[in-house]
Amino acid sequence: MAAPKRRATYADLIKVPEPLVAELVDGELITSPRPAFRHALVTSALGMALGSLHGLPGPGRTGGWWILDEPELHLGEDVLVPDMAGWRHERMARVPDVVGCTQPPDWACEVVSPTTGYLDRSRKMPIYARAGVPYLWLIDPSPRTLEVYRLEGGRWVVAATHGGSIAVRAEPFDAIEIDLRRLWGEA
Repeated sequence: MAAPKRRATYADLIKVPEPLVAELVDGELITSPRPAFRHALVTSALGMALGSLHGLPGPGRTGGWWILDEPELHLGEDVLVPDMAGWRHERMARVPDVVGCTQPPDWACEVVSPTTGYLDRSRKMPIYARAGVPYLWLIDPSPRTLEVYRLEGGRWVVAATHGGSIAVRAEPFDAIEIDLRRLWGEA
């Protein structure tokens, strides 16, 4: 009879060398390479599109959200690093000066790649739901799609699926228009 597999710990996670991204998913240490340029293009363009929402309100800014790239989230025993995440000011008045945040975000975004698609969909989505993250976006640059999920009764519901070269309004950021062409690097 095989001995039960030891659960990975945060001590194991911090030993992972740069430039790998390390996560604890259901007690397993998962490492991924740094995102490729196409992946980084999506998150950079999305960050610019959401820019008016980030930070405190001011001239030309709607404000009301903290939008962060690759924050380390401590969700119970799991440690996830989404590509982007956001917190409403009502729930997080200030960005804490910590390495890993224990407060679940109000929105998380994963950019799906051939190497992370399975992890994002089958293992991380249930953790986000268990933590009570109200919105999750999955963006896949290959078929050029944005899937918007809303948490209802502890389960993910597809709120919308967008694709191609259009401008969209997507929950929870439907106050602004996002031109998907910019995410794909199109003119």
